[in-house]
Amino acid sequence: MRSEELFSEAQTLMPGGVSSPVRAIKPYPFYTRKAAGSRLLTEDGEELIDCCLGYGPLILGHAHPAVREAICACTEGGWLYGTPAEKELTLARMLIADHPSVDMVRFVSSGSEATMAAIRLARGFTGREDIIKIEGGFHGAHDGVLIKAGSGATTMGVPDSAGVIPDVVRHTLQVPYNDTETLSALLDNNENVAAFILEPVLGNVGPVLPDDNYLSEVRKITQEHDVLLIFDEVITGYRLGIGGAQVKYGITPDLTTFGKIIGGGLPIGCFAGRRDIMALTAPAGPVYQAGTFSGNPLSLSAGIACLQQLRDHPGVYATLAENARTIQESVPSAKADGFVSLGSMFKLFFRKTPPRDYREAKQSDTEAFAVFWNKMRKEGIFLPPSQFETNFLSVAHTEEDVAAIAGAYSTCL
Repeated sequence: MRSEELFSEAQTLMPGGVSSPVRAIKPYPFYTRKAAGSRLLTEDGEELIDCCLGYGPLILGHAHPAVREAICACTEGGWLYGTPAEKELTLARMLIADHPSVDMVRFVSSGSEATMAAIRLARGFTGREDIIKIEGGFHGAHDGVLIKAGSGATTMGVPDSAGVIPDVVRHTLQVPYNDTETLSALLDNNENVAAFILEPVLGNVGPVLPDDNYLSEVRKITQEHDVLLIFDEVITGYRLGIGGAQVKYGITPDLTTFGKIIGGGLPIGCFAGRRDIMALTAPAGPVYQAGTFSGNPLSLSAGIACLQQLRDHPGVYATLAENARTIQESVPSAKADGFVSLGSMFKLFFRKTPPRDYREAKQSDTEAFAVFWNKMRKEGIFLPPSQFETNFLSVAHTEEDVAAIAGAYSTCL
């Protein structure tokens, strides 16, 4: 197989043979030759219905004509300037208009970079050193958030990677998702917390959904303790609708991080929020942040085109949610209680009930998931190859695609 040959060589050229760990599917990953709409074509000649979608950015599907045309048009005028470009203002206006919590934005090149900068900004604004994150919540691969899950809210953070200095993560505390009592108790006993950062819906675990009133209680608790609330909407931004999770649930965070969909499939990130906080970012203020590729015209062009499509056709969100429900209804009754969906995000957890937090998600039967994943692959369906990654649907998935996915779920379980 061509993919096996490529991976064999790749292991001699790159650590683990991949550019990101999740791609290291055993015994070897398939290599994609091209993609269009809802489909991937592999180097081995397979055509797969894609429910991974680049891990979330491709809500319009692969190579959407409007996005492709915007990218091609941009290349005619060059693709890196090192100067401001008007497209920065265009995309910034869209984000500000769609999110009542956002007064100003700063573009960066990835979601990881956005969360790193947002945390630094929160510390600069408050003058405090500690942050709180959710157990199992993922905010990129920078040192301050690479902390072992389950180490406990009141203990020193323990690095989750070699090369991360314990002194860095000792300022990162953790609380379980859907647990306001632990959050409140932690803040009652710590006056050095600058910010609480969380994914409003845990996307890198599953999805795991917030309990009723959980997010509003989080907002209340952080305000009572004068702690900044950072919503990491790198996944949920424009995935759950115009305005993302914060509009859906009616919450006003102090800062928000974006990525994925706002770049239309090209690399991008953004941190945004209240004017008085954002104004501390260099060169206007003392919190330093910079990047050669920040505000890249290609990414801006793709993002503007993508968001404009979503704004012009807001009805697609209801269709996406209905398609996810169709898939859910195909799951055999013995497994149905482990299926979770929200809009176009969905996942089958191999456990008896939907998880409420990371620890419960980790109780899923990963061996059973691996068997299921391979069966789905043979049926021509590409799901993210981990029990702890969200599946996605796109506008490009047709009724026939959804029927095929639903049929595969019914036969592979």
